[in-house]
Amino acid sequence: MSVPQRVAGRDFQGFDSRRLEAVFNRCFREAYSTLLLGGAEEPFYRPASDPRDCHELHYREDFFASALHEVAHWCIAGSERRKLADFGYWYAPDSRDAAQQLAFERVEGRPQALEWFFSKACGFRFQVSLDNFNQDVDSTGDSFSQHVYAEACRWQASGLPDRAQLFFLALCEEFGTAPTFNSLSFSLAELG
Repeated sequence: MSVPQRVAGRDFQGFDSRRLEAVFNRCFREAYSTLLLGGAEEPFYRPASDPRDCHELHYREDFFASALHEVAHWCIAGSERRKLADFGYWYAPDSRDAAQQLAFERVEGRPQALEWFFSKACGFRFQVSLDNFNQDVDSTGDSFSQHVYAEACRWQASGLPDRAQLFFLALCEEFGTAPTFNSLSFSLAELG
C-alpha cells in the first residue's frame, strides 16, 4: 500500500482533516460547546475558561489520524474530565522509560480501539501507535495490539458510548461507508 501524499491539510485520497472538523463541529458544537481544531504542534484539549466560549479539542497539524485519535479521547472522557486541561491526563513525551510506556499503553487501549471504529467509518487505514521512539525500551507492540483488538471487540459487543456512536454514524454518512455496526470486522492481522 502506498503512503498517501499530503498537501495543505489534504491527502490525495480524500482524507481531509477539515472534513472531520466539520462533522465533529456539526455533532458537538452546539450540544457540548466544543470545537475540533487542527494546526497544533501537539494535540491538546482546552476547556473553556468562560461559559460563553467553546471548549477546544486540538489535533496535530492537519493529520487525519491525529484528529480521529483526539476525538476518541474526547468521546471517552466523562463530564468531569472534560472540565480539565487534557482531560487531566499526564503525558510523558517521547523517550519514555519502560514503566512510563507501560502506563501509557494501559490508558491508550480504549481510545485507540475507538479510533479504529472511526477509521473504519471513514474507510481510513488505522495504525496502532506506541507513541515512543525510545530505542532502549523493549517494545510491547504485539501485546499492545492485542489489547487494542480486545478493546475493539468489547466496544462492538457492548456498543459505543453515546457521543462516539453519534460521531461514528456521522462519519459513515460523510464518507459514504454506511457499515452496520455489527457487520464491522476487526482482526489482529489488520494491526500488523
